Amino acid sequence: MGVVNVTPDSFSDGGSRFDTASAIEHGLRLAGDGADIVDVGGESTRPGAQRVSLDEELRRVGPVVSELARQGVAVSVDTMRAEVAARAVESGARLVNDVSGGLADPAMARLVATTGVAYVLMHWRGHSHRMQDRAHYDDVVREVRDELRDRMSAMADEGVDPAQIVLDPGLGFSKLPDRAHNWALLARLDRFDDLGRPLLIAGSRKRFLGRLLSDADGDPREFTGCDDATVALTALAAARGAWCVRVHDVRPNADAVRVAAAWNSGGADLDEGRGELIGRSGV
Repeated sequence: MGVVNVTPDSFSDGGSRFDTASAIEHGLRLAGDGADIVDVGGESTRPGAQRVSLDEELRRVGPVVSELARQGVAVSVDTMRAEVAARAVESGARLVNDVSGGLADPAMARLVATTGVAYVLMHWRGHSHRMQDRAHYDDVVREVRDELRDRMSAMADEGVDPAQIVLDPGLGFSKLPDRAHNWALLARLDRFDDLGRPLLIAGSRKRFLGRLLSDADGDPREFTGCDDATVALTALAAARGAWCVRVHDVRPNADAVRVAAAWNSGGADLDEGRGELIGRSGV
């Protein structure tokens, strides 16, 4: 999954794809570099970010989703708003990536149920300006798993078929880099197997990588300096069975996924190609 942030303030690349033409061009480049899905978002979810209006979010993502879908790209829309998701699905989006797991907008479950669209349900404890205040855990892996199970059950009660759902443990969202929350989750991805749904891992350029790569003075590495570490994370997550990884720099991460697949299979079926990501694992 390649990232297109149509925002002026996203943590890693805010402003670089803010105009429609640049965002479309970037999305097409990501698809050409090997992205199975291109994820288009119009609202930053970095820690401390404030929300944008519905009209502004629609203005940002609408034409980008529409044009990428028209050109045959499998598009995901990164939104917490049901109305934005509905417009995107009407324009050809095939997946809704909701970092709030349906908590930010009560209408999201109904939208997902009625359209039948694939849906990423992420672990979430609050909007960006408050989320790190809620990063308190006795056992982060158990609590994240249980909260994801509860949200999946709640969505099913609203009519969503569990087969539509992909789960995301929410790296960086109400997870503190100095308390190893993210690393604990990554080390125990197998603990999510009993939920019976594929996993999306979104660790690209996140703060916990920068903190790991701090210099001798203890200053975290810049976001764009974490791309090599992201590739390593991708290879390990793919080898552990992740369904998809969400990344900014697609080509080296696509290579890492193929290496992990060859590693896991012992080299079998390498001539079959990447295939179609949406449609596997019941999504």
